[in-house]
Amino acid sequence: MPGPCPEDGDRRPLATVLAVPIVLLTLVSAYFCWTALTIRPSGPWDDGAYAGIVLACVMSVGAAGVAAAVWVLPSARRVLGWGWVVPAVVLGVVAGVRWATGG
Repeated sequence: MPGPCPEDGDRRPLATVLAVPIVLLTLVSAYFCWTALTIRPSGPWDDGAYAGIVLACVMSVGAAGVAAAVWVLPSARRVLGWGWVVPAVVLGVVAGVRWATGG
């Protein structure tokens, strides 16, 4: 008689372990997205502000991409629904639009 299937066991510890990096990366992405949206260049000559916007956008998109990559893992998709990764992806898209529009 075979033992219980490992997939039938309690999935809460696995969900917790996988949710922590997704939540942290979403918070990092939110911080950099907020930074990118709140930086206001003084004028067309303000290269430092434009560079800051680009850097914040890159960091936000990168953190959102890593969060999505963690969620794409089969073990994560089994225990975490779409709601865990959607905020990170939305933040990445917002930062990408900010980056594409150039401030």
